[in-house]
Amino acid sequence: MKTIGLIGGMSWQSTMHYYQIINEYIEQELGGFHSAKILMYSVDFDKIERNQREGNWEEVARLISFAAQSLERGGADFILICTNTIHKVYQTIQESVSIPILHIADATMQALSCKKVALLGTKYTMTEDFYKSRLEESGFEVLIPKKADMEYINTVIFEELCKGIVKKESAQGFYRIIEDLKKEGAQGVILGCTEIGMLIEKRQACLPLYDTTYIHAITGAKMALE
Repeated sequence: MKTIGLIGGMSWQSTMHYYQIINEYIEQELGGFHSAKILMYSVDFDKIERNQREGNWEEVARLISFAAQSLERGGADFILICTNTIHKVYQTIQESVSIPILHIADATMQALSCKKVALLGTKYTMTEDFYKSRLEESGFEVLIPKKADMEYINTVIFEELCKGIVKKESAQGFYRIIEDLKKEGAQGVILGCTEIGMLIEKRQACLPLYDTTYIHAITGAKMALE
């Protein structure tokens, strides 16, 4: 079994789901008392969030690259960055280590069963090209919510979900946004923030949901057994 390196803490609320999903898969596949070999570097999210907000992505890349290098020195065979937004500086982080980093969008694309998808996430993920262009270059059409809805989603992520606050009324707001995106032709929805899966449920959504936390974690678990 390969050793998985997890860069977590962004936020820790979703990182704990990575740990659970990976170990449940390993236990299911191998039986007995088997669990995953995992190294985790959990960052102080306050520093990351502040630098994101200030547009200081070079510092974000430096902090996460240090985490990746620490995991490599510790013996990780490959790395998962447990957040979508930080993949904005994925290339810089990948170049800082010699072991592979599994890109969350690449894992997600392998799970998609439709070509026209809506993307929900932080304002960085929804509005900038680092995530959308990776999907579009692979033949997917990507829809994003209107500006007011993007602000709503971003606020819920940072002010509620990253703090472990889950509100029914916020979930209803997300379901309404998904309904609007369906009217625009979306055939499925990428939950492009690792916290959104804490809020909404597949059975209540009008479109198929692709939870990047689950997809990324399962893909990592499978890689560990290859």
